[in-house]
Amino acid sequence: MEIVLPILGGLGIFIYGMNLMGSGLQKAAGSRLKKMIAVLTKNRFLGVVVGALVTAIIQSSSATTVMVIGFVNAGLMNLYQAVGIIMGANIGTTITSQLIAFNLTAYAPLAVVIGVFMSTSTKDKKRKDMAEILIGLGLLFIGMDMMKNGLEPLSKTGIFENIMVKLTNPWLAMLTGVIFTTAVQSSSAAIGILQALASKNLITMNIAFPVLFGENIGTTTTGLLSSVGASNNAKRAAFIHLMFNTIGTLLFMFVLRHPIEALVAQMTPGNMQRQIANSHSLFNIINTVIQFPFAGFLVRASEKLIKGDEKEKIKASLYLDKRMLSTPSIAAAQVRKEILHMAEKARENLFLARGIVLEKQFDNLEKLEENEDILNQLNYEITEYVVDLNKQNISEAEVKSNNLYIYALNDIERIGDHIINIGELSVYSEEHNINFSDQAKSELEKMFDLVELNLNDAVSAFESFDIEGAKKVRKTEQEIDDLEREYRDYHVDRLQRGICDSGAGIMFLDTISNLERISDHCYNISGYVLENS
Repeated sequence: MEIVLPILGGLGIFIYGMNLMGSGLQKAAGSRLKKMIAVLTKNRFLGVVVGALVTAIIQSSSATTVMVIGFVNAGLMNLYQAVGIIMGANIGTTITSQLIAFNLTAYAPLAVVIGVFMSTSTKDKKRKDMAEILIGLGLLFIGMDMMKNGLEPLSKTGIFENIMVKLTNPWLAMLTGVIFTTAVQSSSAAIGILQALASKNLITMNIAFPVLFGENIGTTTTGLLSSVGASNNAKRAAFIHLMFNTIGTLLFMFVLRHPIEALVAQMTPGNMQRQIANSHSLFNIINTVIQFPFAGFLVRASEKLIKGDEKEKIKASLYLDKRMLSTPSIAAAQVRKEILHMAEKARENLFLARGIVLEKQFDNLEKLEENEDILNQLNYEITEYVVDLNKQNISEAEVKSNNLYIYALNDIERIGDHIINIGELSVYSEEHNINFSDQAKSELEKMFDLVELNLNDAVSAFESFDIEGAKKVRKTEQEIDDLEREYRDYHVDRLQRGICDSGAGIMFLDTISNLERISDHCYNISGYVLENS
């Protein structure tokens, strides 16, 4: 126990410090991280750079990979974009081992003291984030020092000597790296252990090298686990990470191991901690350079090995996560964000339908139908999520509030149905060469203007629980009802005077009827705002 406790305690402090530092860096960077990943990945080479930078900031290639899998699962990123970030993440994660090799243990307590003082003496968020970075950095080196001190007595035990003898088999050493990294779920922590062993001369590079290679395979298990239950493309992204690291490991084991080992020994003779850090960096940089031209092959291989119709299984929601159900207040906030996401799709479809009706932009039909599929899928996913949320230990008031969310999303789904009706009516009119008169077009423009305004106001009122905004929706709804009746009378008059034919008359009346029904659902949404405020 005298040996085990310092090692386990040091490892725990090391991992906590690393996570705390990464968390502070991530907060300091803010939401720009996800935007970097989501936006700057159209070019695969740029994806590698972004992946390396983001991982260097959050101090975890596993976290970056899981984030990428989440984007792929949500349909916000394709596999060709994801593969570059995954490669870059492997490079970015080597920063931790390079940092450890500086051996700043003597300054670690000072970093913690300064960090704690900054955290307790200010309310400024940026200064608190900086304090978190300093505390995490200090704890990382304190944990490393504890591990080193705990490992030193091992050199005197026969058990440890026997283990080291067996690990001279490079394949067994590699397997040890895989198992250990899988257990601790952090390649940085596993390599930290290697560096701690090296600092006490308890390991040779002949053993450290294959262990290090195995750790690069072990780190892929986090992504594989996070892809369970996700879309096929998300599973493929996780599998690409596994393939990439496994191919690199085999390449180094069979071909590059001895040349790179000789190179790092020549670069920093006598400093084995730095040699391990450099080996880790060179492995990931060289592996990326070699496999980068074959990124497309990795994607195609993942598609061959993991088959399935992605379109049928893709998850439409962006914000729903079953793990958040244990914190109902956060889960409810995510439901609201998802409903707003759904409303945005409905607003986009109303804009597309307007172009189809008034400008004959029939190229919009494909996008219109695609968005309608997403609306239907979101309706299903959000409803299922709210049902699960209501099963948690929450109050009756919270259940009632959650049920209002279901009513609101049903109204948004029905808005989508009426918009699709308008699109289908326009297709019919085009196929049968039915055209509206100039006056009918002018009236339709005004109806679209008012309905678009009412939908925007209803969504805004729902987003901020704006009572005045909700009241405005109700007033506009009355205006739209009056306008529909007025336009019906006008159109009947045009039919009687022969200005419009019967086909155009039916199309016009059905279109304004669907627009009026959209406004009715806006009215319903405003009612939920008033009821929940």
